[in-house]
Amino acid sequence: MTSIEWTRGDDGSEGKTWNPTRGCSRVSPGCDNCYAMRVAHRFSGPGKPYDGLTRIGKRGVDWSGRVRLVPEMLDVPLRWRKPRRVFVNSMSDLFHESLSNEEIAAVFGVMAACPQHTFQVLTKRAKRMREWFETAGTQTLSWLWQSAVNACDGHAQRESMTDRLRTGTTWPLPNVWIGVSAENQATADERIPHLLATPAAVRFVSCEPLIGPVDLTRIVESFHPGPPPSSVEFDGLRGFCGATPAEDTPAVRGLQWVIVGGESGPGARPYDLAWPRDIIRQCRESGVAVFHKQVGAQPVDHEPGTDPEPLRSAILRAGRLVRLADRKGGDPSEWPEDLRVREFPAT
Repeated sequence: MTSIEWTRGDDGSEGKTWNPTRGCSRVSPGCDNCYAMRVAHRFSGPGKPYDGLTRIGKRGVDWSGRVRLVPEMLDVPLRWRKPRRVFVNSMSDLFHESLSNEEIAAVFGVMAACPQHTFQVLTKRAKRMREWFETAGTQTLSWLWQSAVNACDGHAQRESMTDRLRTGTTWPLPNVWIGVSAENQATADERIPHLLATPAAVRFVSCEPLIGPVDLTRIVESFHPGPPPSSVEFDGLRGFCGATPAEDTPAVRGLQWVIVGGESGPGARPYDLAWPRDIIRQCRESGVAVFHKQVGAQPVDHEPGTDPEPLRSAILRAGRLVRLADRKGGDPSEWPEDLRVREFPAT
């Protein structure tokens, strides 16, 4: 189980994390205080699961840049009978450049074989993600399944994987949500256009940890939509890569969900509550679901017309500082009422 709030089910049940790959490397400022990096380092060393995947660098604990597929973890979702929302690779990035197209396909093959679950795939490598979907567009769905079976070769779960092969499905996979992280305007400008050009049942953006204001509305201004994506009976993956919404909906066109939250843990950076307020407003005006996860360990609030000040785990409410009991700022009852928004996309 996982306590990640945006992976919970509609009934409030806890979701799952699934880590079929391990390891990563930094790509942008949002990686600076990565919790996964610190957790992995505790389990590095000979005979441990993250052996060789972290190191001690000039800034302390860091990823080594090595990433590997973990075959024995591939069939784990096949054993979960109760439908779950599943966060894929909470400890890695599925579209890391060290993973081959076939290794990524193996993970998608398992997701295709588990229609009872909803998988949430989040990446900071939006360009690689789009390129992988373009490669997938030249293949047939059997490539995904065969990649999964090949990756399991030599392991007991190969037989169970083979039993799940199907002869037909739809594309994009209806049970897979695709998202990109965008911690500031620069990363949003870079990554979201790639997301909009990627076929997905649900596209989402995670503005967490948010370390600066983000205007989602400006990103789509230079984006030229093509034919709309659709789910059709399987006849190969061809023809869908690069498809984007044709309708000219306002603001965050082509997105179904936005997650926003402040940073927690050692070295947490300030989180100006004006930033999530603006993103919530943008989503409201665009009819996009928005999920405010937490105000983090360093929320910053201020009266209108005054400059913000770091409040060190406190929020300004009704003209006074309110100290937060939750060190991550994850308890909505402690927030200003306008920030208590936790919506999921319609699927």
